[in-house]
Amino acid sequence: MPQTFPDDLLRAQRDWYTVYRLLAHAAPGTPTTALRRRMYQLSVRVAAHPFWDTEAGTPAARVRLKQAAWDGGLPAERG
Repeated sequence: MPQTFPDDLLRAQRDWYTVYRLLAHAAPGTPTTALRRRMYQLSVRVAAHPFWDTEAGTPAARVRLKQAAWDGGLPAERG
């Protein structure tokens, strides 16, 4: 049975991948400060999420979260 993650944690990991791709494909000379700041915020949100303090928050679960976020593709466009 696949592991389930809190929606906000999965969304933060998906958003992290989105920002990572934007940074990776930014044209030379493009201002990236806002993207780098957003990536840092998302990194903190994922790493410090209360889920990791539960019994289910194992190192293997971190790998499964990354896979689940990657397999889920880009998050839906918001407002």
